Amino acid sequence: MSSIIICDLGVSNANNNDNNNNNNDDEDNFPVPTIYRCRAPIASLDCMEEFSGAEHAGGAGGAGAAPPTKEQLLTGQLTAAGAPGGQALGPGALASRQSSVTPGLRYRNLGKSGLRVSNVGLGTWVTFAGGVSEEQAEEVVRLAYDSGINVFDLSEAHSGPRAELELGRILQRRAWKRASYIVTTKVYWNTKSDERGLSRKHLIESVKASLARLQLGYIDVVIVHKADPMCPMEEVVRAMNHVICMGWAMYWGTARWSPVEVMEAYTNCRQFNCVTPICEQAEYHMFCREKTELYMPELYNKIGVGLMAWSPLTMGLVSGRLEDGMPLFSRSSFKNKYSSFSWTEDETANKEDKLRDIAQLAEKLGCSVAQLAIAWGLKNESVQCLLLGAATVDQLYESIQSLQLVPKLNSSTMSELERILDNKPTRPPMVSTLALR
Repeated sequence: MSSIIICDLGVSNANNNDNNNNNNDDEDNFPVPTIYRCRAPIASLDCMEEFSGAEHAGGAGGAGAAPPTKEQLLTGQLTAAGAPGGQALGPGALASRQSSVTPGLRYRNLGKSGLRVSNVGLGTWVTFAGGVSEEQAEEVVRLAYDSGINVFDLSEAHSGPRAELELGRILQRRAWKRASYIVTTKVYWNTKSDERGLSRKHLIESVKASLARLQLGYIDVVIVHKADPMCPMEEVVRAMNHVICMGWAMYWGTARWSPVEVMEAYTNCRQFNCVTPICEQAEYHMFCREKTELYMPELYNKIGVGLMAWSPLTMGLVSGRLEDGMPLFSRSSFKNKYSSFSWTEDETANKEDKLRDIAQLAEKLGCSVAQLAIAWGLKNESVQCLLLGAATVDQLYESIQSLQLVPKLNSSTMSELERILDNKPTRPPMVSTLALR
C-alpha cells in the first residue's frame, strides 16, 4: 500500500474518511493511500543554522561550552560530540566544517545564485605577499579552512601569479574535498602591461593560465578587475559566457565596477543570452560607504548582483599607529602597497582624529580597533562575504574573533559610531528639469 505525507493545513478527519469511502466505492479499485499528517514548520535558513549550531554546541559540551581556542584549531584537537571518552578529532575530521567551530560564522547565498559562501573570506593578497614564507602562508590557509571559512580570494594585482601557485600547492597537499571550498581569482589588466584591456583573447588566456597555476579543474568565480572603456561590453560578456560554458569557471563577477557598468553588463547578458554576473567586489569600510550602502542593495534587488567587500581594514593601513602606540598592522609595508583608493592625503588627518575616538569606543567594548571595524562591516546585511587579510595566524585568529562582537553592536553603539564618523551617505536630492527652465 502506498503512503503519502501531507502537511496539516486544517483538513478535517471527516473529509478524509468521506474521500476514502468514495474511493472504495469506485469500480477501478485503486489502492487507497495511507495519509500521514505532519506539521510544516516555517523558518528561515539563517534561523535553522543558528538552531542547529546551538543544538550542536549543547551536545558537545552543554549550554556553557566554551568555543575552541586557537591552539585547538591549529592542532586539530577538537573533541568529537558524542565520541566515547571525548575522543579528539584530527585535522581531516575538521573538514566537516560544523558551524559550532567558529561562533558567529554563517553561510549565505552569493547574490541571488545558489553558491553558498561564508560571511567572511580569506583575501590572500596579504597572505601571499612578499616577506611571508610558504609555510607561514599554509598555516594561515589551514586555520581559515578549519575555522569554517570556505572562500579564498586571489588578486593578481597585489600578489601576482605567486598567490595562485602557492595556493594550488597547498590545496594539492591538503587534499581537501573540492566541494568544501570556493576559489575566486581575478582577471587583471592595466595600461602599463602587455596584456591590456578585457579582450576575448586576454580573458580566455588569463583564465586558462590561472587554472594551470592553481592545478584545479575549474575556478568557482572569475572576477573581472576593472571595466575596460575601450572594449565593447558585448565582447566581455560573451567571453565570460564562453569560459563558463567550457567548464573553466562556474560563475563570474566584477571588481571595482561602477553601478552603471554593472547594469550595462547585465543588460548585455540578457540581450545576448549570456550568464549574468553574480557579485561585485567593492571597497567598504568606515570611511568608504557610498557605493555599498546606497547602490549595491539596489543592484541586488533589481538584478541579483551580490556584494563581496574587500579591504575592510584599510583605515589601519593608512593611519599606521595610534597615539597609544598600538599598531593596527605589524608590517609597515602594508601602508604603501595596500593604501586605500577612496581618499587623498589631505583627508587623512581628519580621519585619524576620528580613529582616536573609535579606539576609545573599542576599548569600552573590550576589543581592538581592527575587530570593531570588521564587526561594523558584518553588520551591513548587504555584505554577503567580507574578505579579511592576514599575514600571520595570530592576525587571522584575532580577526575571526570579531564575529562574536557583531551581536554586541546594538542600536546605541551603532548610533555612537555614526556620531563619530559623521559620514552617513545620502542620495542627492532629485532636481526637476522643469523647475530649471
